[in-house]
Amino acid sequence: MIRSRRWLSLPAIIAVLAAPVAIMAARPSPSDPRSAPARQQSPSFRAGVELVSLNVTVTDAAARYVTTLEKDDFNVFEDGVKQDVTFFNKTNLPIALSLMIDTSASMDTKLQTAQEAAIGFVRRLRVQDAAEVIDFDSRVTILANFTNNAPELEQAIRKTSAGGSTSLYNAIYIALKDLKKLVAKNVEEIRRRAIVLLSDGEDTSSLLPFEEVLDLAKRSETAIYAIGLRAGEGSPESKGFKEAEFALRQLAQETGGRAFFTNQSLDLAKVYSQISDELSSQYTIGYTSRNPRRDGAWRRIVVRANGQQLIARTKQGYFGPTSH
Repeated sequence: MIRSRRWLSLPAIIAVLAAPVAIMAARPSPSDPRSAPARQQSPSFRAGVELVSLNVTVTDAAARYVTTLEKDDFNVFEDGVKQDVTFFNKTNLPIALSLMIDTSASMDTKLQTAQEAAIGFVRRLRVQDAAEVIDFDSRVTILANFTNNAPELEQAIRKTSAGGSTSLYNAIYIALKDLKKLVAKNVEEIRRRAIVLLSDGEDTSSLLPFEEVLDLAKRSETAIYAIGLRAGEGSPESKGFKEAEFALRQLAQETGGRAFFTNQSLDLAKVYSQISDELSSQYTIGYTSRNPRRDGAWRRIVVRANGQQLIARTKQGYFGPTSH
């Protein structure tokens, strides 16, 4: 059965700004055999240590994922200063993921294809991963709370239906808050965070401005993978969609994710597959900053991988700690 269906209308977003939505994570019970891999494969660190955690994707000149590197193959720089890597993992840490689907009226003829592509994606999640399903149009609806139950996620995806306008920024805000609360419940567990969102148009009804959502995304340690479904070939793109494309690209670039754009809904299964492949090919690298200042300033991060024509991609930076 799908867990409590929750939706947030536009007025409700105001309440979210004052008091973020409470999330009850759906975790396997101790008697559930599926819970064992998560306990065995989840490294931990002591709470209170200000570890800068990076999810790093490495590709070669042919854009193939490189998954055989070791700790010494990476150099991490913060504001130009080389850092000492104190945590390194390449065994695919668990993922906490928000799967977001645009269900505005313009998705009507494309929604069934989008549903099947999204279902194919959740079927590739592992038992130690947890995902939620969010659809958004005029309102934001959480159809399934975080769970590793693939049939439950599939059932939630099939419940989506098209209608209304597009509250993309509201939806991203809610997903970021949900992911933060889930991870906060397990502070000693290192779990990668990601948003995978599909949208076919511009934001038309959010209360939140893009700049505020981008700022939250940069503070969230969440990689955003954005899929933009353009108008069909030969159809002119509106000014609004071009603005939406810029927004999706910036969200992905700043957080270390990727943005994909396609004219055909039939390409969605391939795109979701590419995202799944990337999430299963990442390294997790951690370091304690050499910068002692607690000024909350933005710190730029660059990661380089040793090897000919290797490209390392991660989030572009983070906000430093504060004294309060």
